[in-house]
Order: sequence, then structure tokens, then C-alpha cells
Amino acid sequence: MLPLFNDTLVWILQRRMARIEAFRRDPWPIQERQLQRLIRSGRSTVWGKQYGYRQIRSLADFQREVPVSTYEDLFPYIERVMKGEDRVLWPSPIRFFSKSSGTTNARSKYIPVTREALDEGHFRAGKDMMALWVDHKPDTRVFEGKGLSIGGSLAQNQLNERTVTGDISAVVMKNLPSWAQFIRTPSLQTALMDGWESKIQRMAEEVSQVNVTSALGVPTWTLVLIQKVLELTGKKNILEVWPNFEVFIHGAVAFQPYRELFRKEVFKGDTVRYLETYNASEGFFGLQDDLSRVDELLLMLDYGIFYEFVPLEELGKTHPKAYTLPEVELNRNYAVVISTNAGLWRYLIGDTVRFTSKYPYRIKISGRTKHFINAFGEEVIIENAETALTRACQATGATIADYTAAPVYMGNGSSRHGNRGGHEWVIEFSTPPDNPDVFVDVLDETLRQVNSDYDAKRSFDLALIRPVVHMVPHGTFYEWMKVKGKLGGQHKVPRLSNSREYLEEILNISPEHLEI
Repeated sequence: MLPLFNDTLVWILQRRMARIEAFRRDPWPIQERQLQRLIRSGRSTVWGKQYGYRQIRSLADFQREVPVSTYEDLFPYIERVMKGEDRVLWPSPIRFFSKSSGTTNARSKYIPVTREALDEGHFRAGKDMMALWVDHKPDTRVFEGKGLSIGGSLAQNQLNERTVTGDISAVVMKNLPSWAQFIRTPSLQTALMDGWESKIQRMAEEVSQVNVTSALGVPTWTLVLIQKVLELTGKKNILEVWPNFEVFIHGAVAFQPYRELFRKEVFKGDTVRYLETYNASEGFFGLQDDLSRVDELLLMLDYGIFYEFVPLEELGKTHPKAYTLPEVELNRNYAVVISTNAGLWRYLIGDTVRFTSKYPYRIKISGRTKHFINAFGEEVIIENAETALTRACQATGATIADYTAAPVYMGNGSSRHGNRGGHEWVIEFSTPPDNPDVFVDVLDETLRQVNSDYDAKRSFDLALIRPVVHMVPHGTFYEWMKVKGKLGGQHKVPRLSNSREYLEEILNISPEHLEI
């Protein structure tokens, strides 16, 4: 029965590749149609009437009449939707809201999730990611087992009891069709449990008894679950528990610092492959279509989303210049702006990307518009940090479980800083570097190579001195997240910040840390 089920799904999924090939070859007409559909749908909404959607005839009209918006700009409209008012941002009823903070910030965002966003976006993306896997591995037996997925939880919306809030993973799981529920694990009841520590125990108990052949999740929380499964089973390698495991599908945080950890310690060897996704509460944006192109994602163009891209130097302007796909340049950082079938109009999602190819349009996620270090004009973004950490790990045999970094402002650092500034890193290693000093040297030198502004500030220790790295014990970041009430789900550690708040809190969790 299971081999027949596997072969049937493989055959169905292979048929989907023709649609993906179509927008690889001819992307712009597809995006034009997305925009036209969105504008037609928005005409009868409060937002559409305010901005004259019935008079919009072209892209130029749309960009001239509709402002680029942040969450704070859209929140008054979203709040009206949460209180039960219809046709504010989108014409169809909205019963689910994705609760997301993006990082461990205290303030949460509530993003509307429509039926269209689920059907045309998240569900279609789920099929496409497996179609791409089948395209890579036509002889796959992945559907003879179960797909492991780690979800969040749901709660009643306090502003309107007829609606529900929760992590986007939980919203998607709750609405999956029955056939998709059949091929995933753990049970829906367990997957949507509240209370992370009891949930992870129950999940481990269930999935340790199942033939898991794939997994979808955030690397950090997947590691926590795998460690719990190993504790329960007494095995040393998760492939002893799941011998038929084929592919780990990951997203939400950059995989670069975790790649060697998974290859060397989690799924030992090269039999397991890795496929990256780019999704968020606001929508599903990208999939890795070529496994040889590490960290590069095919921009998915027919998920009910219209894309624009704002150069970083335009951010903060009242009317920033936004480019469409035919106008973007390769290897230039852009902030992503989306208009979606969930009623987000010219919404600045907070991510930055750069294009690595056209036809097809592939991107790399380079950072967040609010997550960087720029205390001295050095403009270090997450992509810089990930590259530097990867090279430092390669040079010293280290693997990283978690990290964060922040500036040391002049006159406020350790004795080694004096009156000069610098950067401090808190790193939890899975495998410590064989030479910690070399690790810091390579980290520093790589940052100088990939970021000319950082290099200029480091020259002769004028503004920045050599970074300080704090090595913290295993479990430190987990304990910090627990204290913050941010275990599980979509919660992520902020990697870079101009504030020292997170760094100081983590160091206080672990007073026995080693300073390099």
C-alpha cells in the first residue's frame, strides 16, 4: 500500500514542475497578473477605497497612489479586522491571525491569514517543495514514511472570539487537508499543544516510534527535539532511529552556521540532503530549486504576492523608490516590499535580499532591516556575520549551536576596550574551536574582507578593536529563551543588534562564560 501511495504522489508532483518552469522562463507576466488580481480584489475594501483602487490602471498608478507601509502603518487597519470588521484590507472573511515577533522582542505582530493565502501560498508551496525534492530524487521513497513538522500553538483572539491567533506553522497545520495530515507526524493534537517542554516530550515519544523520512522546521528547535528523541531511545545517532530519513527542509533562520553541525553530528555523513525555504507570517516567498546552490532561493512568483524591492539607501524616505523584477540589479541589497492576498499592501516585511541570478530570479537573504550592527558606521549585516562565522568554524573545527552579537560603545566596554569601541559576540558552541584565538582572528579578518566599512573602522584599531567572544555553556540560549517565555514555535534569537540588551541578558544567564 505505502509503495503505491509513494509512487502515486511522486507522479502527481512531477506534473507540477511544468508550472515552476514557466515562471523560471518568463517571470514578469506572471507578476503582472498577480498585481492585477490583487488590485481587483482590493477595490471594495476600506483600504482600496481610501487609495482609489478603481482608478488604478498601471503599476505606475499603484506605486504613486499607494504608500510603502510598515506594520505600525497598517496596524490600525489590522486591529479593525481583529475586532471583527469585514472588508477592511481584503474582501474575504479572515478567521486566522499569525502571531509573530520575528525575534524575542516583547511586542507581537498579528498578520491576517486568509483562505487565499493558505491555498495559493502556503499549501501550494508545500506541494512545490516536495515537487522540487522529487525532481532532485526521482527514486525517492519519502512518502513511504512520515514528514516531521514542529508547529506552534493556537489561542482564541481576545478581541473577537470567532477568530484564532497563533504561529503561522500552527495556522497552516490546523488547516491542512486530510491527505496532508496523513503524511505528517506527530498527531495534530500533539503538534498544537501549548507548553513547550511538555509538548517536546510528547512529540519525542510519538515520533521516536514512527518511520520519519523527512523533517520541516527551524534548525534550533529541530535540534532540541532530536536530542530529546535520542535521550528517550538511548541511541547515539538519529539515523539509528530514522534509518530511511532523506531530507531536512529548513527555514526561518540562516542555516549556514548549522550546516556542519547537522552534517557531522546530527545526520552523520552525506546521505541526508538539505532544502531551504523562505516563508514567514506574511507569506511564502522562496524555495531552493537547485541543491548545489547553497543559500540561494528561487523567488516563487505565483503565490498571490506581488514583489517590489527598495534599495537600502531609500529606506526612511517618505516615498522610497521601489523596483520591480525587471529593474533589480544583481548583488545589490534590497528591502523586500510585498502586496498580498491577505491584504498587506506595499508592506515592508523587514527582510533584505540580494539577487544572485535572473531568469530564473534567485535571491539570498542578506539580513533584516532592523537587525544589524551600525554603531560606528560599520554596517555589519547578518550575511556578513554568517560568512565570517562559517569561515572561523572551518578554520578551527568548530560548530555553532547559537549566537548573538552587539556593539561595545566607546567608554562602556571591558578594560581591553578602553575608550574605543568594538563588537562582542556570545556564542554557544556544539563543538568548541580547537584554537579559540584563531577563531576570533578568522572571524575578524573575514568581516574585514566582506565589509569595507568594518575594515575601515578596524584599521589601526582607530574606532573598533578586535572582537571579544564569550563562549557560553550548552543550553544557555535555551534557558534565556525560556526566561523570556519564547520557547518553540517561530521564536528566534536576534543575531545582531545595536542594543546590548540581549547580550547582557544572556551573559547574566551564564556567569561562568569564557571570554576570548
